[in-house]
This record gives sequence, structure tokens and C-alpha cells, in this order.
Amino acid sequence: MKETVVPYKHKSNSKKAQVAEMFDNISHRYDFLNHVLSLGIDKLWRRKAVNLLRKSQPKMMLDVACGTGDFALECLRLNPDKVIGIDISHGMLRHGNNKVEDRNLSNKVELIYGDSENIPFEEDTFDAMTVGFGVRNFENLKKGLTEMRRVLKTGGTAVILEFSKPKAFPIKQIYGFYFHKLLPRIGKTVSNDASAYTYLPESVEAFPEGEDFCNILTECAYRDVKRKALFFGVATIYTGIK
Repeated sequence: MKETVVPYKHKSNSKKAQVAEMFDNISHRYDFLNHVLSLGIDKLWRRKAVNLLRKSQPKMMLDVACGTGDFALECLRLNPDKVIGIDISHGMLRHGNNKVEDRNLSNKVELIYGDSENIPFEEDTFDAMTVGFGVRNFENLKKGLTEMRRVLKTGGTAVILEFSKPKAFPIKQIYGFYFHKLLPRIGKTVSNDASAYTYLPESVEAFPEGEDFCNILTECAYRDVKRKALFFGVATIYTGIK
């Protein structure tokens, strides 16, 4: 069994508690770093993920591990009645709700505290759900995915956007240098939390990507599981239907 990857190796508390603390620590610079370190491509990735739900025209949507709400706000392109985002970081939620209020979207988007392994909604509540770069942070991956499926309506789709590891030369080598060498240094300088941006590549390295993650989704009773690689395999969109 692989050792659990955590942000703060010198601490003995749970991965969930450490992830919440990490995102609280970097929440004030998260959006800036997210867009700069990805060269803005993260916005395009979210748009591609949301477009996969366009045909189903979901009215009630859930964004799990919503962070500062970028994915939830992107979901408004589908004109749903409501998008609810949940996250375990109060710091990220605070910044996200400021964005929602600044755009006068409080009637459409609600960001609240919530744990992916104990989602505070009844079964069969949501027509669709999204997760952006969040599932690798779950303490118990299968429990979180199963809980997501529980609150999804039958026939509803889960769309999961997550980092992956490119395999082809020279993208693999360029990505490896940037992700493991440059990104932690930039992240440390800007966010003042060195652990957060060493945890990022470590968590991506440990994540069961590609076919392995598709198999886990199938084990968690999702059907018609598919994946689509983005930008030479730097990220992947996974979809599964309840």
C-alpha cells in the first residue's frame, strides 16, 4: 500500500485536516497562483469540462472541493437553477463567496462548508456534479467518490478534472522540470507556504490516474466511464454516470 501523501510531513494529524490547513494558508494567493502557474490554461480546461454537461442541461449542480468557486462559476454557462459548492477550507470559501457577492450571483451560486466523504445532502439531489483538481486531496478516495454518487440523481453525470502525468517526449521532461523544480519555488515565494507546492507534485505523482482511476470509478458503481486527456496529458477529464 502506498504511503499517504500529506502537505505537512512533520505533523501527525489526518490528511483531511492538513489539506484544510494548507488551503487556508494559501487561500489569499490561490487564484493568482493557479492562473499564473498554469499560464491561464486552467480556465480553458474547466470550460471544456463544463461543456461535456451541456446536452444534459442540469438544473441542480454540485461542485465538490469547490475552493474559491471558479468551477462553480463556470457552471453558470449551462444556465442551471442553482450551483452549490462544498469545501473543507473556510479560507477558500471566504474568498470564493467574496467573488460570488462581487458578481451579484448569490441567488445562483452558494458555497458552503462540506466534506466530500460526508456530503450534507439527501440522495438523488443533483443532476450533475463537478470536481476540479480535488479528488487527489480526498483522504479516502473511494469513500468520497461513492458519497458523490449517492447525492447524484440516477442518470446524472459526474465530471472530474484532475492533473495527470504526460508520457511523451519532450513534454514529459519539460513538465517534470517545471512541476518538480520551478513550481515549488514560485509557490513558496508567492504563498509563503513551501509545503503546499511540494505537496502538489507529490500528490499528482501518487494519484491513480488514467485507466487506474477509471477502474476505481467503475468499482464505485459509476457507469459509462470515460476519460479525455488535455494538453498532452498534463490533465485529464473523467466522466461517469450514476
